[in-house]
Amino acid sequence: MPIRIPDTLPARDVLVREGVSVMSETDAIRQDIRPLQIGLLNLMPNKIRTEAQIARLIGASPLQVELTLIMVGGHTPKNTPEDHLISFYQDWADVRDRKFDGFIITGAPIETLPFEQVGYWDELTEILDWTRTNVHSSFFICWGAMAAAWHLHGVPKHTLAEKAFGVYRHHNLDPTSPFLSGFSDDFQIPVSRWTEVRAEDIAKAPELKLLMESDVTGPCLLSEPTQRNLYCFNHIEYDSTSLKEEYERDLASGKSIRAPHGYFPNDDTSAQPLNRWRSHAHLLFGNWINQVYQTTPFDAAQIGVKSA
Repeated sequence: MPIRIPDTLPARDVLVREGVSVMSETDAIRQDIRPLQIGLLNLMPNKIRTEAQIARLIGASPLQVELTLIMVGGHTPKNTPEDHLISFYQDWADVRDRKFDGFIITGAPIETLPFEQVGYWDELTEILDWTRTNVHSSFFICWGAMAAAWHLHGVPKHTLAEKAFGVYRHHNLDPTSPFLSGFSDDFQIPVSRWTEVRAEDIAKAPELKLLMESDVTGPCLLSEPTQRNLYCFNHIEYDSTSLKEEYERDLASGKSIRAPHGYFPNDDTSAQPLNRWRSHAHLLFGNWINQVYQTTPFDAAQIGVKSA
């Protein structure tokens, strides 16, 4: 089955060009099936690009998935046209009474700020608490993962002296995890952040399990078995050119930034980067969607309801 997104969403054309099966809203209505309800709280500045990145990965599933785009109500994005937000996004307050099989919270370019100084922190903590009762399984990414790990488990973030920036080798720490089914023993993942979480802090939260880490950039992926949640501190969802564009943007703004590690062939910044993480990105999101499908209640109203 394909992913169901609005017919006029820009991501639709991107996915069709890439051969991802996309279902029209008209066709979806005709099918007698309950699609997985996935919410995307998109905190990234380039929302249109992030929509395509996430939809590409969850749309590769053989299951029918309906994606709902959500934004925080207390924040006005500066880098996305207002008409796009009006046409395709809902404020979280408008969906808070709904139940979701899966819920994704992205990163945001505010990682060096203390959490409590983020303008929408109060609303975000309310959303994180809401996921415990209205969402079957959550997937937190980069800053969103750090925010969730801090608010829900008290795991702090630490500022780095230099940006962790590039493509780094990571280790599979638990090949038996259903989220890592099909993963190699080691693999490469894009990293782009000024902060980190540390293994010694994670160890103080026994409800969290470390699944992936890098010798250089540290912990990457955590699971929370009791809530079926994933915390990914890196950008496995990135496009082939995402790091290149970040690098060129920083150079253009006069920032002192080194070329991303292990990214450009032969470290030649004029060369076209090679994507060496795409297959594992599809594996991770596909495994997550599969686990959601296998464990979520058929009656969505039962999500979050504890059995007697």
